Amino acid sequence: MKHVTYSEKSLLIGDQAAELLMGYATVLGRTGGADSVTVHAIGVDGNEVDATFLLNASTILMIESANTTVDEPDNEYAVEYMRQRMNSLTQPFELRSEDEPSEV
Repeated sequence: MKHVTYSEKSLLIGDQAAELLMGYATVLGRTGGADSVTVHAIGVDGNEVDATFLLNASTILMIESANTTVDEPDNEYAVEYMRQRMNSLTQPFELRSEDEPSEV
């Protein structure tokens, strides 16, 4: 688990989701983009919460390790979404010439 601090709030989020959140914020900052991502987290009171992060070039985000035995919240959907978006922003599109036949 990781402590994710955003706008003076600290939440516990699973390692994979937290690291992708930071990576996605970095990519958006470099490309001048913006997006919002909702993840399942554990608040300071120990309750499960849904937290929506606005990510853009001016996002201030910090991730630090946490030593806890609490089960990570399920963020499968958010993890897949951030991976797909990061790939679409960092992988060049393969352009096909109009003269090339398409495979059927």
